Order: sequence, then structure tokens, then C-alpha cells
Amino acid sequence: MSNDTGAGWRLERDRDDILWLWADRQGSSTNVLGSAMLAELDSHLAQILAAPPRGVVVLSAKQSGFIAGADIKEFTSASDPESGYRLIHAGQQVLERLASLPCPTVAALHGFALGGGLELALACRYRVAVGDERLSLGLPEVQLGIHPGFGGTVRSVRLIGVRPAMRLMLTGKPVRAEQALRLGLLDRLVGEADLKQAARALLLEAPPPRRAPLAERMLGWPLVRSVLRRSLIAQVAGKAPAEQYPAPYAIIDLWARYGAHGPAAFEAEARSIAHLFTTDTAHNLIRVFLLQDRLKALGGKASGPLERVHVIGAGVMGGDIAAWAALRGCTVTLEDREMRLIEPALRRAQELFARRLRDPQSIAAAAARLSADPHGGGVGQADVVIEAIIESLAAKRELYAAIAPRLKAGALLATNTSSLGLDALAHGLPEPSRLVGLHFFNPVAQMPLVEVVHSPATDPEALRSAIAFARKLDKLPLPCRSAPGFIVNRVLMPYLQEALLAADEGVPPAAIDQAAQRFGMPMGPVETADVVGLDVLAHVGEIIATGTARPVPKLKGLHELIALGKLGRKSGEGFYPWREGKPVKPAPAQAAPPDLTDRLILALVNESVACLREGLTDDADLIDAAVIFGTGFAPFRGGPLTYARARGITALLERLAALSARYGERFQPDPGWSLLAGGAGRRDGALS
Repeated sequence: MSNDTGAGWRLERDRDDILWLWADRQGSSTNVLGSAMLAELDSHLAQILAAPPRGVVVLSAKQSGFIAGADIKEFTSASDPESGYRLIHAGQQVLERLASLPCPTVAALHGFALGGGLELALACRYRVAVGDERLSLGLPEVQLGIHPGFGGTVRSVRLIGVRPAMRLMLTGKPVRAEQALRLGLLDRLVGEADLKQAARALLLEAPPPRRAPLAERMLGWPLVRSVLRRSLIAQVAGKAPAEQYPAPYAIIDLWARYGAHGPAAFEAEARSIAHLFTTDTAHNLIRVFLLQDRLKALGGKASGPLERVHVIGAGVMGGDIAAWAALRGCTVTLEDREMRLIEPALRRAQELFARRLRDPQSIAAAAARLSADPHGGGVGQADVVIEAIIESLAAKRELYAAIAPRLKAGALLATNTSSLGLDALAHGLPEPSRLVGLHFFNPVAQMPLVEVVHSPATDPEALRSAIAFARKLDKLPLPCRSAPGFIVNRVLMPYLQEALLAADEGVPPAAIDQAAQRFGMPMGPVETADVVGLDVLAHVGEIIATGTARPVPKLKGLHELIALGKLGRKSGEGFYPWREGKPVKPAPAQAAPPDLTDRLILALVNESVACLREGLTDDADLIDAAVIFGTGFAPFRGGPLTYARARGITALLERLAALSARYGERFQPDPGWSLLAGGAGRRDGALS
């Protein structure tokens, strides 16, 4: 048996003349395809071609999975489309050499094969995978503002057909084991212990390689392509306008022009992605991706265990936090005053487990990890106690006084408050330095961010444990200094209040929402107010205004609805009637005023600048991250402070001055704009 080892690959030739090509990027726990790793693969392929074996198996030596994709930093460093094209074209050629080997090839997959990793697998004749819950196969490039570039737009269509391939590429969502097998992405699913043997068997059997079904191949006929192209564009246009997200349209156009056929299809793919690399959308979406990685990297090790969790308050937030913690493997007790208050949370938890896990055994195991605890017996055994009761300083202090003597040594006490300061909450606690904020966002299962709130008095070890706990729950931790509303609610409040002021002026709520959504917000501010709860919005607005020494805006319509008991989605009606969890929006009788979008967005941007000036987190990049992951702020714009820089600081200061002259002092530019103009608060261009 021969063994050839390089910086990214290991080559072994066994006694049966089968060559095992192991992806093993040195110095990394995950395989990522960079130019050096591709060049080394190319060198190995040249050796293989010179002396072809009986077959080649490509597999990963990493426990985490196969290959996570291309090195996005390297491939987006190209300064112009031509240099980007050269990088992509070189990668295409390597995978084409793999696809053209005269012997059969098998990709043996486990864990994940994403982006360039799946494209490499598609270049093999066969694919076999470990069929467990970890398996994830996908082409997520569209989420970065680009599309597959190593032949994926061509080979995916050839293998599984245009409609399944388009779903894979246009959504960017990965598929799991059984679905991947049904689609035809895989030839076989096996147990972990059988992966190598199954790969060997495929090589020795050498069955005819899979092809897309005939009905799918017929869709590639030129006349049919033009009809399907229109249908695909219509589906995409409702979710992603071309001027904001060009990549999905480029994917459709490549197939419509070339039908995934011939060398011209590969050439066009390389030219197309090279152009997309240079767009603002790609720059900003890739920046968001790197921000996400930065937050994930914050999660270190806690000094003690974080396995047992006790949640106090079984309302929507508390119940859903408890359910999510149980889903992520924690043993959770959920407390409220009476069992009848806990039961709805348990029902919602069961629905979550069924949606996320599907496997009956896994669902039952998650449900067993969550138990009702109306008498609070779990407090003394918990590693983490999370308070999620009403937003009342007095009520929270009373609760802490009752449970503090029962906490075990070293336990973390966390509050899910959305606006109250830690110093005030910690007053009277025997160990005030152990109190942290863990501010989750609604809906807990969908929103990735958790603001990890600390004050100067917070024990650094408690802060590290809180960050580690957020990562254990697979959330993005955003360390944030305690201040009124923290970052997300502080920034969101002026935006929501400006929308409700516009509604008081007679602008139809649906027109207000349309203006924000045209900018790129995932949900309009009036609908957001209904979802948050109008009473909650008013209460938190008062807390933030008091804490920042600002007047509370007079929102007549908001308070009239609250007086009538119309609190938004939770009561069935607010600014909109709600039916089956969705707002019923009438077509607006008039368009929004031309300056409304600026009123909404610049109120949010100006408050983001204030958060930067006050040092609520480490730098401007983390302000952007908080607002993107906590509010859904138009990701293709890169965050509010990145948007401000792109539009121009001077231009925005002039615009704010004009809005201030017309609408009042709330639009006065924050003094922090001078910091932003000078480039302060960024991490040495690491995410520029």
C-alpha cells in the first residue's frame, strides 16, 4: 500500500488497486477548498491519470464532515471580474479533470458537503453517504450573493433535473439524507461503519451512473426552457427583487441560455460568478457571513457545566426558550405559577420537536428533557437559571430575592429582559456579579441572535459562561453593555415609532410597510409592532425613553388601540386584523410620501450611530451584526452603519438636517457621526 501525504490531501493505493484520496487540510478542523488545495488535488489527478487505478474514492479525514465549500475570503479577494474568472476557471478545470478520469470515482460523504464540497462530489461518478442526522448536502452560494462556480450549475441539473436543482440553488437550503437520496444526489445511504465498504462496492459493481429523469431532461429542450424560465423568474421575483439580489436571476439565466449542456455552460458559469463577486450585494452578504463566523468564534469554554436549565416564566418567550434548550440537548425544567400556564408552552414545544427532529425516537428524547415545574424544584439543581417574567423591575427583583438563596454554587442567573438595566436588576442580590442578560428574540426558534448583556460589575467568568451557553444553544452571542434597550431594541424603537407617527399622520399602515420592504426589510414596521405586541411596544418605548432622557413620542393611534384591547397578533387585532397567524392587509388607498423610507431607515441608522458612540459593544461591525441578526435588517445592505458609509456620511448628515427641519429634533444627527466619518470603531478592515 502506498501513501502520499500533502498539505491538503492524502493518497493511499491499496492491494486491490483502489486509490483512496483523503481530503485533510492541515491546521484546520474543517476542509475548505482554497487555490492551494485545488492545485494539490490537480497534481494528484495528474499522477492518477498517468497510472489509472481500478477506481478512486474521494473522502474526508475530518470528523466534522466532507468539505464545507470554497475559501470564500480567497475567491472574493479578486479586484476585478477577470482575476475572479481566472480563479474560478482554474477550479473548474481541476474538477473537470476529476470528472474525466478513465476509471470510476466515488465521493464517500459524511457530515456535510456544501458549496464547492458538493460540486466536487458531483464531479465524481457516484456518491455514497452516511445516512445519519448530521448529513447536510447543499449549494448555499446564493445566500452569499453568488452561485456555484465549479460546475455546480451544470452538473446538478444533469444529475437530478432542472426543477430539483433550481430549488437547491435558488433557496440555498441544504437537504438531509433521505431527501438527498430521493432527489438522486446520492446513490446509496449507509451506516458510518459501512461507508468505505459501500464505496468499494460501487467501484467494483460500476453500475450506469445516475441521470436526471426523462421528464426533467425534456425541460431542457430550447422551446420548453423559455416557458420554464418565465415561471422560475416569477417565483423568485416575489421574494428577491433583481436589483437587490441578482444571483438567483443569474442562475436561471445560465440554464435558460445553455441548458446545462456543453463547454459553453461552464465558461458562462465562471464569467457570471466572477461578475457577481464584484457586486455590492455579494460584498455585503459575504460580510454578513463573516460576521456570523465572528460571533460563532466567541463561544469559549465555561468554567462549569451548562447542562441543566431552569426557566421561570412559561409565556411565549420563556416557554420557547425552554423548548429550544431541550431541543439542543439540555435538561430543562419550566416554572410558572400554575400548571395551566405551563401546558401551552409544552404543547408548542412538542410542535417544535416534531418540526425539527421528525424521527419519533429523537422527538420523544427531546420531550423527555423538558418537564413542567410549577413549584420551582429545579432551581437548586440548575446550572443556568433564566428569568423570563413580565418586564417589571419590582417583579424581577422580588423573584431574585426568592430564588437567590436556592441557587447552587457557581450557577448562572440570567434575565431575558428586553430593556431593563443589569445594575438596577442586580440590586440586593448576594452575588450581583453573577447576573447576566440573555436577551433572546421572538420567535426563538428562528431568530439567531442572543444579546449577552453585561455591566462593569459583571464577573468575567459569568460573561464567558453566558456566551458559551448561547453557543451551546446554537445561537449567535452578541456581547453588549447594559444600557436602555441594549442594542437591538434601542435601534428598533425609533424606527417603529416613526412608522406609527406616520400612521397618525394618515399614511396607510400597509403603505408604510411596503416602503420598508422595498428598502429590503423582511417585515414592515407596522406589522412588526403588531407581532411584538402594542402594549409591550409602548412599555419598552417608555423605559428606553426614560433611560436615554428623551421625550416619549405621542402615538395617538397606538394608545387608542391599547385602550380598546387591540394589542396586535396576540389579541387577534392591532393595526391589522390577524387571521391564522397572518395579518390581513388592505391595499393602501394612497402611496407613502416620498420621504417616508428615509424617515424610517435614518431613524434606525442615527440610533445605531448613538450606540457606537456610547460603546455598547466592541466596534461598528458588531453594531451591524446586532441589527442584521436581531431585526433582519436588509442583509444585502450589510448593516445600518455599512449602509451609511455606502450612501455617504456627508449626504446623510444633510438629509438628517433636512428631516429635522421638517419633522423635529428627533432627526438631529447624533454626535457619533464624527466617529463614523473618521472610520472609528472598525476592526482594522477585517470585515470591510
